[in-house]
Amino acid sequence: MEQKFRKWKQQSLSKLDQSKKGSVDKDIKHVVSLINSCQEYFTTSSCSGRIILIDGDSQSSDVQKQNCVWLFVSHEKCSSDDLMSGLTGSSGDAVLKFEPFVLHVQCRRLEDAQLLHSVAVSSGFRNSGITVGKTGKTMAAVRSTHGLEVPLSREGKLLVELEYIRFLTQIANQKMEQNLRRTQRFYENLQSALSAEKLQKLQTPEPPGSHERHDPPHVLETEKEERKKSDVYKRRRKREQHQTDCCHGDGDGRITELDDCLDLFL
Repeated sequence: MEQKFRKWKQQSLSKLDQSKKGSVDKDIKHVVSLINSCQEYFTTSSCSGRIILIDGDSQSSDVQKQNCVWLFVSHEKCSSDDLMSGLTGSSGDAVLKFEPFVLHVQCRRLEDAQLLHSVAVSSGFRNSGITVGKTGKTMAAVRSTHGLEVPLSREGKLLVELEYIRFLTQIANQKMEQNLRRTQRFYENLQSALSAEKLQKLQTPEPPGSHERHDPPHVLETEKEERKKSDVYKRRRKREQHQTDCCHGDGDGRITELDDCLDLFL
């Protein structure tokens, strides 16, 4: 499975960006880079959040992106003039939408997906979820529900006043600001979670026997010599103390000196 995941990641990151824009949005480049730098994850699609004005088919009961015209799109805050300019091109049912940050990530293991999901939820993306496919692919989606969708025209005819367009612009821009704050919070929380997990792995005790010393032979020989000298010194001090306590210095020291000489050859 590890080998399959690495292959999937390599194939996915080597593909051309299939989005309309053709590149990662600038406000989330740091988020995407962080995730793709981890061996447990890789991103499959993303959007930093956007304000869009789309023109749908008047004959359809549901506005579908694939069957509509994009009158205006911005991944940043916009003005009411931007929206009014876009509405001049409407010939169907124009709808103003704010779509928040969304990120889809393939994860190496279920545990990795659970970590990402936990960070997303704690950062305010409470609509996030995890999907495990039949092929073993584990996906995590980071998303929230603070969107906006308001119809503005019918068959090309504007249904609202300019003042209402200005009000909607303020609401959409506020949601964009909130969205960017959540995204940054997610990035910071993910950094902390990944660092904590890495530290925990480093601190996990290794199996018994993994800490056995494997010093070079010359280091071991040196330690043996040091221990031998230390033992000789301890025995000499013990004999001297014994002679002082029992003989009060009147004994024959020649035997001690001979023993010391012999000790040096041990």
